[in-house]
Amino acid sequence: MAARWSMAATLGVALAGCNPLPTPDYVDVKQPASYRTEPGGTRIDNADYKLDNQGYRISKDGERLGMIDVPVKTEGESSNAVAGYYISTTGAVAPGRVASTSDITAMPTPGNLPTPSQMPQQAPITPSPGNVPPPSGYR
Repeated sequence: MAARWSMAATLGVALAGCNPLPTPDYVDVKQPASYRTEPGGTRIDNADYKLDNQGYRISKDGERLGMIDVPVKTEGESSNAVAGYYISTTGAVAPGRVASTSDITAMPTPGNLPTPSQMPQQAPITPSPGNVPPPSGYR
């Protein structure tokens, strides 16, 4: 009885000391920061752009790079990815329409595709692989 109990205790200690799962790489390997800080406190990203306090890239003039004025860029567009859905922040249904494949007018149909006899004749490829001797030393 004591032997069983001591065997069970030894097995329990042995299992408690084992970690069957391997440690993932993101725990063992620390990724470098995406920016570095110069001695003056200026942060520079990996592409050598200076960063402002919010992390945006800035030009040599101090203006943010890559900023897009979305209302100006999308002015005059009638499609809307969320058209017809209720938007809780505005309290209304989103206006506009969702773009569909019927908006594309340049799709080929069987009626406007050329037949094989209307296709231009292709010039043969010369030299073709069948009549070229193998390079010297090739078996």
